[in-house]
Amino acid sequence: MSDSSPMVTPAQRKWLPLLTAVGFFMQTLDGTILNTALPSMAAALGESPLQMQSVVIAYMLTVALLIPASGWLADRFGTRRIYLAAILLFTLGSLACAAASTLPMLVVARVLQGVGGALLMPVGRLAVLRVYSKHDLLRVMSFVTIPGLLGPLLGPALGGWLVEVASWHWVFLINLPVGLIGFIASWSFMPDLRQHTAKFDWQGFVLFSAGMVLVSVGLQGLGEHSISTGWALFAVLFGLAAMASYWLYAANAEQPLFSLALFKTSTFAIGIWGNLFARLGSGAMPFLTPLFLQLGLGFSPSKAGMTMIPTVIGAMLTKTLVNKLIPRIGYRRILIGNTLALGVMIASFYFIDNQVPHGVLLVWLAVFGAINSLQFSAMNTLTLQDLSSEHASSGNGLLSVVMQLSMSLGVAIAASLLGLFSAGQPMEESERWLGGFHLTYLCIGLMSMLAALIFAQLAKQDKRNA
Repeated sequence: MSDSSPMVTPAQRKWLPLLTAVGFFMQTLDGTILNTALPSMAAALGESPLQMQSVVIAYMLTVALLIPASGWLADRFGTRRIYLAAILLFTLGSLACAAASTLPMLVVARVLQGVGGALLMPVGRLAVLRVYSKHDLLRVMSFVTIPGLLGPLLGPALGGWLVEVASWHWVFLINLPVGLIGFIASWSFMPDLRQHTAKFDWQGFVLFSAGMVLVSVGLQGLGEHSISTGWALFAVLFGLAAMASYWLYAANAEQPLFSLALFKTSTFAIGIWGNLFARLGSGAMPFLTPLFLQLGLGFSPSKAGMTMIPTVIGAMLTKTLVNKLIPRIGYRRILIGNTLALGVMIASFYFIDNQVPHGVLLVWLAVFGAINSLQFSAMNTLTLQDLSSEHASSGNGLLSVVMQLSMSLGVAIAASLLGLFSAGQPMEESERWLGGFHLTYLCIGLMSMLAALIFAQLAKQDKRNA
């Protein structure tokens, strides 16, 4: 903490972990509660369920865009002010989502919500890092992450239940009381920590952000035909040019947004590229599977939400095994083997239909959740483990951006494939959807397996990797 920061009171020190945990819970609950409600929202708004991908992508992209600026904003304006603004924007965005009567209005409201969501966890985590010593940090961060695990556990079931007993609007309205309580508590107990900041790399931020947004919008436009093919291709090419420009700019900039020196650490380079390709498939699953259960298998929203719970339980159980498995097996073997297993698991949804007993489906989803969780934990640890203290913050920021970007691209690709495979088949609607979902799962499973080629580049001679 810098000398210019005010002293942290005992009350602020006591309640800070809870404030950060509430913000994390709001963010993770919103990320999962929406997916189960998408078919009902589409029907209410008069849209195809596939068009609802823009609601998911708009939020993810906004979060990805603002993550690089979150630390600088907190240092420049203070953690208290930015955290309060984050809760306020997230809550107002939720209210605007509930009030939306058209898909474009809903997408704009999701962008506003995403601005708040992008700042919640990074700023709260930054405050915790500055208030607590290394001795207390593990205990405090473990407490903070517990509500983050509860969000995905409760979200799908709660979203399905709210749609059935009330309406899809309550998926967003439920954030209002939590946001109000969080704002009042943060006003009283969030410490106002700030540091002298270096000059923010606005040029790099604009180039990087423009590239990310234009490529995503172009791919989404090609898939759902929301814009003409010509404009979609133009957006993709313009985005790639902006990305290339950033790469050339960062090579010579004194303090770039993300230094290219990060990629001199081989484990970071392999981890980042592996994350990007592996999450293209697995990142689409939270969007794709609730749609599959409702449109393909005919489940009610509440049944679909309850069916998703084993995925989260499997993921939570696997987290206890990661620290034991990696030292014994090594990153290279785990990531090659688990990436292939993850792709096979996703592709295996090709065989799920109404003849599969519900109990078998629950086990199927639990196994997928376990494999998926192991993949994320191993990839993230590999990516950051060898970075110097000088590059740790920047590397963590870039990893967070890549995670959000790859998931948004995964949703866009999955929706495009589903639209392609479901169109023009001379079948009843339910059969057409089921056949489309089967082929989509097969494709994204094969796509996920490509990341194994990247993880195979890990050095065999390193005992941690072998």
